Amino acid sequence: MTKQKKVLNILKSSFPNLSDQQLLQFDSLTKLYEFWNNKINVISRKDISELKIRHILHSLSIAKIIEFKSGSKILDVGTGGGFPGIPLAIMFPKTEFVLSDSIEKKIKVVKSIINELNLKNVRAQKIRSEKIEEKFDFVVCRAVTNMTDFVKIIDGKILSINSHKFKNGI
Repeated sequence: MTKQKKVLNILKSSFPNLSDQQLLQFDSLTKLYEFWNNKINVISRKDISELKIRHILHSLSIAKIIEFKSGSKILDVGTGGGFPGIPLAIMFPKTEFVLSDSIEKKIKVVKSIINELNLKNVRAQKIRSEKIEEKFDFVVCRAVTNMTDFVKIIDGKILSINSHKFKNGI
């Protein structure tokens, strides 16, 4: 069994309610990132062969703990190549995601991948997260900064009204 098939089997067994469309979108991510990584270093070149495990599955680990409700708003700070935001947007198609990064070339890649996958619940912005004025139910990130600095970056961006199993937050 190929690594690609193994990862799809992990996705199916971990998240049995995934639709065929979602599985196809997850499967398409590898080709899209390989294409873009040849042009722009979006993911470490040594990690591209481990994309599904180190990036996609890792991004989805939060989905084993919390299910974002329909209509929730999630901010992905320092999204880089779209992680964890794009996998989470595929996982939760009725949740709104905003992916932010200050590096234009990375946002260009993220926007292209969003368009290729026809994701309607996610938008990418070239903006420093500190400058975002919207409020969100949750803020997610991967390897952005230490927690003390991260809390300063997202200060005032979390909605005070809570409708989830877990309190709104990071």
